[in-house]
Amino acid sequence: MSGRGGRTTDRCGPVLLGVRHHGPGSARAVRAALEQCTPAAVLIEGPPEADELVPLAAHAEMRPPVALLAHAQDDPGRAAFWPLAEFSPEWVAMRWALEHGVPVRFIDLPAAHSLAGGDDGETADEGAGEQEAGDQETGEQGAGAAEVRIDPIGVLAETAGYDDPERWWEDVVEHRGGGGAGADALAPFAALAEAMAALRETYGDGGHDRDPVREAHMRLRLRAARKEFGDDLAVVCGAWHVPALAQRTTMTADRQLLKGLPKVKAAVTWVPWTHRRLSRRSGYGAGIASPGWYGHLFSAPDRPVERWLTKVAGLLREEDYAVSSAHVIEAVRLAEGLATVRGRPLAGLTELDDAVRAVMGDGTDAPSLLIHDRLVVGEVLGEVPEDAPAVPLQRDIARSQRTLRLKPEALERELELDLRKETDAGRSRLLHRLRLLGIPWGEPTRSRGSTGTFRETWRLRWEPELAVRVAEAGIWGTTVLSAATAKAASEAAGAAHLAEVTALAERCLLAELPDALPVVMQALSDRAALDADVGHLAQALPALVRSVRYGDVRGTDAAALRKVATGLAERVFVGLPPACPGLDADGAADMRGHLDATHQAVGLLGQPDTERRPEGNGLRTRWAGVLRAVSERDTVPGLLRGRATRLLLDDGELGDGGAERLMGLALSPGTPPTDAAGWIEGFVGGGDGGMLLVHDERLLALVDGWLTGVPDAAFTDVLPLLRRTFAEYESGVRRTLGELVRRGPATAPRHPAGDAPDAAVPGFGPGLDRDRAAAVLPTLRMLLGIGQHGFGDDPPESPRPADDLTGART
Repeated sequence: MSGRGGRTTDRCGPVLLGVRHHGPGSARAVRAALEQCTPAAVLIEGPPEADELVPLAAHAEMRPPVALLAHAQDDPGRAAFWPLAEFSPEWVAMRWALEHGVPVRFIDLPAAHSLAGGDDGETADEGAGEQEAGDQETGEQGAGAAEVRIDPIGVLAETAGYDDPERWWEDVVEHRGGGGAGADALAPFAALAEAMAALRETYGDGGHDRDPVREAHMRLRLRAARKEFGDDLAVVCGAWHVPALAQRTTMTADRQLLKGLPKVKAAVTWVPWTHRRLSRRSGYGAGIASPGWYGHLFSAPDRPVERWLTKVAGLLREEDYAVSSAHVIEAVRLAEGLATVRGRPLAGLTELDDAVRAVMGDGTDAPSLLIHDRLVVGEVLGEVPEDAPAVPLQRDIARSQRTLRLKPEALERELELDLRKETDAGRSRLLHRLRLLGIPWGEPTRSRGSTGTFRETWRLRWEPELAVRVAEAGIWGTTVLSAATAKAASEAAGAAHLAEVTALAERCLLAELPDALPVVMQALSDRAALDADVGHLAQALPALVRSVRYGDVRGTDAAALRKVATGLAERVFVGLPPACPGLDADGAADMRGHLDATHQAVGLLGQPDTERRPEGNGLRTRWAGVLRAVSERDTVPGLLRGRATRLLLDDGELGDGGAERLMGLALSPGTPPTDAAGWIEGFVGGGDGGMLLVHDERLLALVDGWLTGVPDAAFTDVLPLLRRTFAEYESGVRRTLGELVRRGPATAPRHPAGDAPDAAVPGFGPGLDRDRAAAVLPTLRMLLGIGQHGFGDDPPESPRPADDLTGART
């Protein structure tokens, strides 16, 4: 067999067009070579299973970048991609063949073998020095293999005296002129084939162990095509493979190399791709660092420098940079001057970046990241026609996207949803169901506006690898609803911990899966009955209570959830006090988190609504009793006793002087200093603890008095705990506390003139000024929406402005 990179009057064998994948210069050269050769058939490096998908490349709705996706039918997670951009030589060859009615055949190793191999379907190939179309999406390669593989472009660039292979390739290929009328379009391919032949003589397969097998299959497919179409063929493949395809071998030897290869049943389709996924920066090594720039070179062969800088100016104007036409003219002159000084045939990205920095960026790098993300890489997302092969689940997702007017986009964006609107509620259901299926098109994020339960904020970005996730999720069902329901039921049955089931119940409510919820609830009841670890119960309770709340908001019957949540809370109440004594520092820190989570859950579960939920106040009362038991037990670590005291204070359960009494006991001389410091950390730790000390100077006096009495020998043990506690406060709070301590005890009581002051207490301030406290109560009642005397307008037994203040502080 013979192959030629050029053409003479007497044809002797196929024309081998060695290319660099995703190279605009190679793409233009391939088009010119095909126009000159007019072959009877075009053979392209790629999986032969995709032959039937070639006509879709001419579809009006097909927009590159796209990729061929192959996956094992019985294990969709074993998948591989062959990305193609508008400037990919393979894409150009395919479109040329379709326009001229020429048959197209793919000749690489079938995906059925690649996906069955021990490399998990990775189809890496450094055609002309880069990972080509056919790399597995994950890009997983062993470090050892990467170290021994030869980079052909790097070797050629180093031989030519370049220290940057990309710059050499741009100078030699991408910025090279067409050669004018009458030039031989096959001459560049002949020169590149000669260079690759020299490299293959020196380095053999260059560390690409799988290449001999792939090249054997290519030669077999080439022989079959010659029998079918004759010798008038054009082969588009990685330039690295050209010497192997041109060498003389026997059919028997090639078949022997392929003998015994493992095989699976594979499915192949087209999927959208993005420029970002073509870049090395994304983690998928498609071989080009600047797909947006390469796309520009391919679409604007005339005056590329001027057109590029015009794009840059337009982008900067959109971002409120003051850029005029004069800036563009001056930047063009500077870029061309730099190219001349540096001996380059055309200004490349390096020169353009330098010109933009000097002329449009006023010498700073401020615009560089913006230009890189938007233009050098780009946010282009391809499109695939609806009639492309797809799993039923993918078609249902596409229908839902059209119905909900939720178009996939490569650019990350935020989506605000109002769940009271039907369309937004449908969008929320779809996104939650997809997340449950492991298809994270959207991720929930904190809303910048309202924090109510009727609003959701999502961060959306469609990544090409989600097509594999969709194929994997297709085993659960043919629609999003049925698949999410089946997967939720399966996860409930296989959950190892109670917290996993409660989190799943919350996700089922958010996704509105009524058929899955009974299964999850049964699993939840079974797990809760068998789990005796109070930590596990406390971890599971918050998610379950949130589920009850979301069920109420979304109109879902959450009675069963409420019953289980109430029972779970009761078990936490019983098990928590015995679990607290004797804990070490790490155990106490974990239990503090359980205390906070349970307190928040009880607050949500026991909202004061006596008509609908009479058990609510009972739960809060019983929880207050648990906290009292923890706060007054000497064997409980100080961290937990202090935290329990703080939670009681915030709920108004301690009354006048209750917090001071417990603090005085905790900071008494008989208490070990480290335990006392832990109590302080539990009581005033967190972001709001400093404000408590600022506004209650009696508590501050107790802390100050204890700290000044700590023995010198114990002070070094106490100091790290206190530093950790006070470091959480804002700088303004720390400054105020420092001034209060520096000022010392107040000498003048703060009360209106003429009134009898309360008896001053030892410390930094007098007693509570009840008149000042009462003055804010009308405003607080209006803000909180309560009656003159409290909830329900029932008059209290006696006025308690101090308790009202405590509630307001909560």
